Amino acid sequence: MARIEKKCWPEMFQAVADGRKGFELRLADFECKPGDTLLLREWDPQTQSYTGRELEKTVTYVLKTKDVKFWPGEDVEKHGFQVISFR
Repeated sequence: MARIEKKCWPEMFQAVADGRKGFELRLADFECKPGDTLLLREWDPQTQSYTGRELEKTVTYVLKTKDVKFWPGEDVEKHGFQVISFR
C-alpha cells in the first residue's frame, strides 16, 4: 500500500478535520487505490507555506472521470480526475 502526500487548503482541510468532508477531488496525475494512505498537509495559499497540521486518511474508493472542468483542459485531457473517498 502506498502513502500519498497532498497539499490541502485550509477551508477543505478543516472540513475533513471536522468530519464534514469524506472525499477529495484531485487531478488524476498520480496513482491511488483503496487501502492506500492519504496524508493531507494543510497549505496556506496566502503565505505559500505549510501550517504544520496534517491528517492521515485511508483510501476506501477511487472514481476516475474526465467530465468536470476545474483544471486546465490540457491537464484534464491528459490525466482525467479522481474522486477519493476515505475514512
